[in-house]
Amino acid sequence: MQDNHTPDEAAQRLAEQVRDGMLARDRAAQGLGLRITEIAPGTARMEMAVRDDMLNGFDICHGGFITALADTAFAYACNARNEMTVASGLSVDFVAPGRPGDVLTAQAREVSRAGRTGVYDVQVTNQRQEVIALFRGRSHSFKGRPTVPGLNQPV
Repeated sequence: MQDNHTPDEAAQRLAEQVRDGMLARDRAAQGLGLRITEIAPGTARMEMAVRDDMLNGFDICHGGFITALADTAFAYACNARNEMTVASGLSVDFVAPGRPGDVLTAQAREVSRAGRTGVYDVQVTNQRQEVIALFRGRSHSFKGRPTVPGLNQPV
């Protein structure tokens, strides 16, 4: 059977299948109420509403929750090719506070991918497009190990 789709279409379809497979097992993202709004090879966008149980003693969003949002967008971006990839390191700079009721968006994008390593930048903004945090993640891929078994080979 011949596939009449272009490689870009096939890669996008695979990214969407990986997203669905990952999200079904991602209890952390589910518990935080994260919503993935975009996926493609090397990129992902996620949203998180800042809830009262995410506020610290200063009545702003705890940095750990902002980091979890950014780290999750990073994870989906670097796994979208269905090659099991984990974080090998990260740094995060908090630029402004997340406030109660804010909807934070983390936009992850691949900066570099070579061999088994990659670098990804994630910008976290609020609903007013104000930058809340800047995150850089470093990844390590496991060749031959799919993120979601049973899907096509990595693209």
